Amino acid sequence: MENNQIIKEVSIEHGKVLINQSEFFTGETSDLGPFLKSLYKQLNLKYNKYFKMDHLSKLGFLASEVLLLNEGIANETDEVAIILANASSSLHTDVKYQESIADIPSPSVFVYTLPNIVIGEISIRNKFYGEHMFFVQPSYNKEELLDYTTCLFNSTPCKYAIVGWVEVNRNGDYSAKLMLCQNKK
Repeated sequence: MENNQIIKEVSIEHGKVLINQSEFFTGETSDLGPFLKSLYKQLNLKYNKYFKMDHLSKLGFLASEVLLLNEGIANETDEVAIILANASSSLHTDVKYQESIADIPSPSVFVYTLPNIVIGEISIRNKFYGEHMFFVQPSYNKEELLDYTTCLFNSTPCKYAIVGWVEVNRNGDYSAKLMLCQNKK
């Protein structure tokens, strides 16, 4: 991690949002759907594509919005990378899709999930053109993600990276842990 500096960390779990381990927002409930709705309202966002996303994508998207609050990296669009990971990938959407076709098969459902969409939505919304990577890992491993970020910083012109973990489990547990890293080389 020699050329990585973590500028900001955001954690979302159990109805709470922490920025650098200080409380930023607590929802009235920790239930994922209502919590995400209240966080979206708290951030005063106006982003219509948000309503097409599944819970996994919404969690990742909102975590990135909190991470980028007041950071002023908007002019660095060519030099911002996004590196995200989780264990179940698109499990939430896959389960919902399976439920929706239980009685009537439908191959026309478009799966709007974290790996294929949230990184794109973060990039589109912020006009980030840097490197993008999504990992499926058995559990959150901050050191491994930061090691990859160091490799990325050593081999590309990226100045910043959004790095972290976004997970929604079948039992309703959820977690987002994002870091904004700066290349200090």
